[in-house]
Amino acid sequence: MSCATAPAPDELAVLRARVSEQAAEISHLKLVIAKLRRMQFGRSSEQMDQMLGQLELSLEELETRRAERDEAPVAETPEAERPPRAARQLLPEHLPRETFEHLPAQCDCPACGGQVAKLGETVSEVLEYKPASFRVIRHVRPKFACTRCDTIVQAPAPSRPIARGLAGAGLLAHVLVAKYCDHLPLYRQSDIYAREGVALERSTLADWVGQCNALLRPLVAALEAYVLSATKLHADDTPVPVLAPGEGQTKTGRLWTYVRDDRPAGDERPPAVWFAYSPNRRGEHPQTHLKAFRGVLQADAYAGFGPLYADGAIQEAACWAHVRRKFFDLHKAQNSPLAAEALKRIAALYAIEADIRGKPAQIRQAERQARAGPALLQLREWFDATLHKLSQKSALAEAIRYALARWAALVRYTTDGRIEIDNNAAERALRTVALGRKNFLFAGSDAGGERAAAIYSLIGSAKLNGLDPEAYLRHVIGRIADHPVNRVAELLPWAIAQELPTVANHAAAA
Repeated sequence: MSCATAPAPDELAVLRARVSEQAAEISHLKLVIAKLRRMQFGRSSEQMDQMLGQLELSLEELETRRAERDEAPVAETPEAERPPRAARQLLPEHLPRETFEHLPAQCDCPACGGQVAKLGETVSEVLEYKPASFRVIRHVRPKFACTRCDTIVQAPAPSRPIARGLAGAGLLAHVLVAKYCDHLPLYRQSDIYAREGVALERSTLADWVGQCNALLRPLVAALEAYVLSATKLHADDTPVPVLAPGEGQTKTGRLWTYVRDDRPAGDERPPAVWFAYSPNRRGEHPQTHLKAFRGVLQADAYAGFGPLYADGAIQEAACWAHVRRKFFDLHKAQNSPLAAEALKRIAALYAIEADIRGKPAQIRQAERQARAGPALLQLREWFDATLHKLSQKSALAEAIRYALARWAALVRYTTDGRIEIDNNAAERALRTVALGRKNFLFAGSDAGGERAAAIYSLIGSAKLNGLDPEAYLRHVIGRIADHPVNRVAELLPWAIAQELPTVANHAAAA
């Protein structure tokens, strides 16, 4: 490769300025993306996803352009004047290693012809990817005949996840995770497998998904029982477009999520999430789901939850993130000083939570009463005083009234260390549904919505417990057919966590 002509000093200055400008833009985009990720909750999550996608694409383009520039021939630019490269990330220790030894072309000294002795070695590593591949497992069962009485002896056939089915547990788990975790519809999976030389029709994959759902139903029921046995739950819902039978159009179903996770309060019991599907958003659905629940329900202000609080068996804990979001939107749209003041006061409440996260419930309660109690009292007084100065039709007055109308539920977290300041645990659980909705466009039927809820429950619970969902489903699908149904809880994610790779350590993590 010939050396490029050195640029003129003026051209070099322009190039340096351009590099500096792009580096600043990359840094700014990373900061904006980080902020948006922290705010990626609630009703506006789809708009936030779109904005994040655009920013990620811009960042990708800038970094790709920088890589092209760095790899292009550079004329005699002094090392000290070249832009610094990012520190190279060490390759994970848990990955398998293949070693190739490269010996010199000749085994004697090229200078004098003398014999050489090993002095040491230089080791460099390259991260490589081996495409996923199909393989056929042959189960061979020799037959033996008794030489005396002709009785035939043969080992019993190993059970299969799907009776007389061709798919093994690993392939079934991969199809489920690709559809419900990686958001690849079955027709796209069929095309991908065809490139591997394996013809798997969409209808075949759909049959497997349906049969896996039936196989896993007892496990999902055990997961539901565990989640609803908690004394504090996070609840939320999200719309799911569903194909209306015979109409060729879509209707709007709902996916409800119920999250049990007390780790922020120092509780060591495993977290879990259970999803339920309904064809509409009537309040009768959460009321049915939670008819036996007793304790604290952290949820938004949806009216359908209202009857659950009527007899006091369930206490309402409202969400400060919803309150904050209203003031944030106002501040962003109008640059309102009053909205900024509200955000500042709410941020002080969250700062207290950051200090006590993970501590026992009794300590959290004491800290909140000592620190958050006075701050909340001052915030309530500020809300009351500010509301009298505003037009009652203004958006800011509406945001304040929203908080005041739910004040008792908003401050309940200070009286119970188990309760969280917001309902973000449930909103995080719904992220994967929003992504899937974007790719699937709609569920094929109400039954399809119920299947999605079941598999989302298992995948979401595996993730909450730090497990690779595909490894978890492979393990379960390979064993559940022969597992006693009255002991199916032994296959819940935390019960078999020691037997499975975690997301961080799995060599082929999805």
